[in-house]
Amino acid sequence: MEKQPLPSDDISKETEADGGYGEEDTQLASEPAARAGWNSKIEYFLAQVGFSVGLGNVWRFPYLCHQNGGGSFLLLYVLLMLVIGIPLFFLELAAGQAIRQGSIGVWRHISPRLSGIGYSRCCFVCFFVALYYNVILAWSLFYLGNSFQYPLPWEQCPEQGNTTVKECALSSNTSYFWYRKALDITDSIDEMGSFNTYIVLCLLAAWTIVCLGMFKGIKTSVKVMYFSSIFPYVVLFCFLIRGFLLDGALEGVTFMFYPKLEIWGDVQVWRQAATQVFFALGLGFGSIIAYSSYNPKNNNCHRDAFTVSTINFLTSVLATLVVFAVLGFKAKVKVQDCVVSNTEELVELFNNGFVDHSLMPAFNYSDSASVDVDDYRSWFKQFGSKIPVNLSDCDFEKEMQKGVEGTGLAFIAFTEAISRLPGSPFWSALFFLMLLNLGLSTMFGTMEGILAPLTDRFKILANNKTKFTIFSCILGFTIGLLFTQRCGSYFVTMFDDYSATLPLIIVVVFETFTVSWLYGADRFLDDIERMLGWRPYVVYKYLWKYISLLGMLGLLAATTIRMVMKRPTYMAWDKETATEVYLQYPDWALAVLTSLIIFAMLPIPVGFIRALLLEKNKRASRDSEIGQYSIVNTDESPMTDMANLEPPNRHASSLS
Repeated sequence: MEKQPLPSDDISKETEADGGYGEEDTQLASEPAARAGWNSKIEYFLAQVGFSVGLGNVWRFPYLCHQNGGGSFLLLYVLLMLVIGIPLFFLELAAGQAIRQGSIGVWRHISPRLSGIGYSRCCFVCFFVALYYNVILAWSLFYLGNSFQYPLPWEQCPEQGNTTVKECALSSNTSYFWYRKALDITDSIDEMGSFNTYIVLCLLAAWTIVCLGMFKGIKTSVKVMYFSSIFPYVVLFCFLIRGFLLDGALEGVTFMFYPKLEIWGDVQVWRQAATQVFFALGLGFGSIIAYSSYNPKNNNCHRDAFTVSTINFLTSVLATLVVFAVLGFKAKVKVQDCVVSNTEELVELFNNGFVDHSLMPAFNYSDSASVDVDDYRSWFKQFGSKIPVNLSDCDFEKEMQKGVEGTGLAFIAFTEAISRLPGSPFWSALFFLMLLNLGLSTMFGTMEGILAPLTDRFKILANNKTKFTIFSCILGFTIGLLFTQRCGSYFVTMFDDYSATLPLIIVVVFETFTVSWLYGADRFLDDIERMLGWRPYVVYKYLWKYISLLGMLGLLAATTIRMVMKRPTYMAWDKETATEVYLQYPDWALAVLTSLIIFAMLPIPVGFIRALLLEKNKRASRDSEIGQYSIVNTDESPMTDMANLEPPNRHASSLS
C-alpha cells in the first residue's frame, strides 16, 4: 500500500512575511507545540556551520592535502563534494526540515522497518564520538591553561641536575611536553596506568561547559555559538596575516599547493578524500537533521546545502594556508639551524686537521649564522660525501615532508612553531582558544544529534529535557574517564578510527538507499516541491539513486577491505628511544573495537525485526477481527461485503 507523503504544513502569511523565523513557527501542526525554533536565519547558519567546521578542518584536511598531491587533492575533494557530499547533505537537510523531527522520527516516518538507523546514530555513533571528542577539548584546555606563562613550558627541555632530561634530548621539547607532561603516556595500550589528575579536571571542565551550553536546548547553545562559531575565523585570519609575514611562509604555501596529478590513480587517495568529505560535512551523525528540524517549512534548504558546504571547504583551504605558512616558517628556521650546526662542526673538523683545505667551502664559514642555505647546499652536493662525518643536506622540502596530522599537528608541530614567534604566549593562547571553540561548536551539534531524536521520540524525556541533558553530560564524563588514564590517548585513537568511521558509512548507505529506492526519489522530490514551492533539479534523483549511493558503497568496501586485510595499528610512544612507533592492537583491543562497530550497528537489524513482528501481530489481529465478523454476520447482511474491504491505511510512523 502506498506510503503517505512527508507531512506538509501550510505556512501562514505572517510567517512568510518575517522570513519564516519566529515564535509562530513553534505552533506548526505536525510537531509538538513546545518545540523550539530558530529566532533568525543567522542562528541557524551559525549552528550548522559551527557543527560542520571542526577540528578536522584545521588538522586533518591540511595533512591530507600535503600528503596527497596538494592542488590535485583539492580538485579531487571538490569533485567528490559535488557528487557525494552536497547531494547527501541536501537530503538530510530536506528530510529534517520536512518532518520536523530528530533522526529517529525521520526514519520512523520514511521507513518504519529501518527506524533503527535513527537509534544507531543518536544512541551509539554520536555518543561514541562525543565521548572522545570532549577529551580533545580537555587537552586544549590543558594547553590553554599552560599558555599564560613566559616562557612557554614547552619551549625548552627540562634539566635534571646539570643535564637535559634524556627523553626530551632524544626527541624535542614539544614532543616531550605532549607525551610526558600532558599525557604522561604509557608505552602501549596494554599498560593502563593511573588517572591523569590534570586531564580529569580538564575533562570535567569541558563537560561542564557543554552542559551549560546545552541545558536549555538550542536557545542556550546558539548564544554560545555567536562566539564559538565566529571567533575561530578571527583567529585564523590573524594567524594568516602573521604567518605570511614570516620568513619561509611563501615556500611553505608553494610546497603545499604544488600539484601531483599522478595521485588520481591511487585508490587510497580517493578513499581518504571521500572520507574527509563525509566527516567534514558531518553526514550521518543526525545533527544536520536535528538542526534543520527547527527550520520553518519554507526555508530554502537547497541553498543552505551549497552555502554551508562552500563555507566548510573555504574554511579548510584557509586553515591549510595558515598551517603551511606557519610550518614553512618552522621548516625555514630548522633548516637555518641545521646549516649553522653543520658549518660549526665543519670548521671544528678543519681546525683539528680532519678536513683538507681544498674541501672547505668558498663562502665565509667563519660566521656560521650568516651562511646562506643555498650556498651551503651547493657545497654539500659537491663535497658532502667526502667529509669524514655525516653532515646533513639541510633540505627545506624534506623538512616540510615530515607531515603530521591530528594531535601531532596541533600539540607538537604547531606549538613548536608558535614557540618561535615573538610574543609566543599570546599566540599560543589564541590558538588553543580557537581549538576549544571549534570543538565546542561541533560538540553542541553532536549532543543535539543525541538529545533531539530521543526527546522527540519519548515524551517523558521531552518533559524532563534539562534533567536528561545534565544526566547525559554526567554519563559522558563518567565513561570518558577511560580516556584520562595514562594510556587514554590510545583509546581516543581507537574510537576515532573505528567507532565512528565504518558505522557512519553504513548508516549513510542505508539512509541513501531508503530514501532513493524504498521511499522513492521521485516521491521525495515531490515532497520537497510541496515544501519549497519549486522542484529541485532532476539530477538529484540520479545522484541519490546511483552516483552517491555507489560512491558510498565503494567507500564502505574500501574501508572494510583495508580493515580486514591489514591488522589495525596505533601510534605509541617509546619512552626509551623517545620516538613514535606503530604497534598492532592486542587481541583484547581488537575485540573491543569490533564490539564498538557491532553495537553501533545493532539497532538497525533489531529495529527491522521489531517492525516485522509488529506488522505480523497487526495482521493477526486484523484477521481475527475479520473472522469474528464472518461468524456473526449472515449472508443477507450487508456487513458481509464490509468484511472484505481493506482496512484504512494506518501509517505506522505518521506524526501526531
